[in-house]
Amino acid sequence: MHIHILGICGTFMGGVAALAREAGHTVTGCDAGVYPPMSDQLRALGIELIEGYGTEQLALKPDMFVVGNVVSRARLADGSAKFPLMEAILDQGLPYTSGPQWLSEHVLQGRHVLAVAGTHGKTTTTSMLAWILECAGLTPGFLVGGVPLDFGVSARLGQQAPEQERPLFVIEADEYDTAFFDKRSKFVHYRPRTAVLNNLEFDHADIFENLAAIERQFNHLIRTVPGAGRVVFNGLEEALTRVLHQGCWSEQRSFGSTVGDFTAEGQHHAFDVLQQGKKVGHVEWRLSGEHNQLNALAAIAAAEHVGVSPAVAADALSRFHNVKRRMELRGTVGNITVYDDFAHHPTAIRTTLDGLRLRVGQQQRILAVFEPRSNTMKLGTMKAQLPWSLKEADLAFCHTAGLDWDAAQALEALGDAAATSDNIDTVVEQVMAQVQPGDHIVCMSNGGFGGVHDKLLQALHARFSLR
Repeated sequence: MHIHILGICGTFMGGVAALAREAGHTVTGCDAGVYPPMSDQLRALGIELIEGYGTEQLALKPDMFVVGNVVSRARLADGSAKFPLMEAILDQGLPYTSGPQWLSEHVLQGRHVLAVAGTHGKTTTTSMLAWILECAGLTPGFLVGGVPLDFGVSARLGQQAPEQERPLFVIEADEYDTAFFDKRSKFVHYRPRTAVLNNLEFDHADIFENLAAIERQFNHLIRTVPGAGRVVFNGLEEALTRVLHQGCWSEQRSFGSTVGDFTAEGQHHAFDVLQQGKKVGHVEWRLSGEHNQLNALAAIAAAEHVGVSPAVAADALSRFHNVKRRMELRGTVGNITVYDDFAHHPTAIRTTLDGLRLRVGQQQRILAVFEPRSNTMKLGTMKAQLPWSLKEADLAFCHTAGLDWDAAQALEALGDAAATSDNIDTVVEQVMAQVQPGDHIVCMSNGGFGGVHDKLLQALHARFSLR
């Protein structure tokens, strides 16, 4: 089959492309401003990438157009279509489908799917779970919304072990909508036998009216889990309790730092894993923060459902190397450390900074450099939570380009500890005016952030090389 993917450079659609190519399909694709890292990964796989959404791509005559949710029926100021290729597909009655639907029909069918859902921690927990299964010799397939450092790729088909009834596939299960023609959450297409519900709070204000609307989608996911399946959920989350009360027909296993079937005892970087109060494993790793401890418990509980003992799972996690852009060390200059993190929501910012504070203590300063880039943050829905999210930062620097709300006003409670600018170079200058040896600079965004990490490292090198 020849598929042509519209919006191929997104993390999810790029993963679909890689899986399709590995499965032997012919894959081409297009995007606006074809961009790395996904563009580099796809070209390395021999996948042809086309810039833009021009109608000339119809000449490729694929068997199926696979449409990413970046594509819409939007019109430009002059009245022309923003996505003319999509309009031509519709006009000519050509076959098209969504990424999740294609994945469900051509990759996930017949597999034991382990789906990881939640507002935060999906990418990390999915990577943990895939790594546990890999260390157990089960060679799972996976699709992750990032690049796990232990695998070096975001997606692969995997293999079926002789003792398995079905081949295993671990997938990051996003609640965002599927496509402009299918407004259901992506994850309802995956039909998991093991579903992880990591946490749940309001997000995606551009498509969900309130938290209750997201809770309904999560219950739609639960409704697809068979009776012989397992739902693993965070026992500390009231929203997930409400989701389960809407109906659950599968085995349930809860996890939490102190409450649940799977709990932890000890420090966040070194802790015993308890199953119903009995020690069953020990994790000692380089990760920090309660959120990662909870992610670990979720992955351990999910892996147990496919026959991996908690002891084996805990041992695997002790060798886990996390995911690119999750507190990824980008460089150290003059005893100043620069990190890259994907945090894009106030709670994610808070947990990231809390974890770093626990690791470095109170004597070292944390400088938070962030941009409210997600659709929810751009709308200003959660601007009031920003001072709370930045509580553990000594200084905060906000890149404000593209915002329709006043970030300086939202950060007023931080006083002189906060600075804003709509220009990346100015943000770098603001940081450089304040930075001191021993500082930890955390850059947080779900986008490329204008290369701020490299700009900061270059500026630090320039300053310290002159001494």
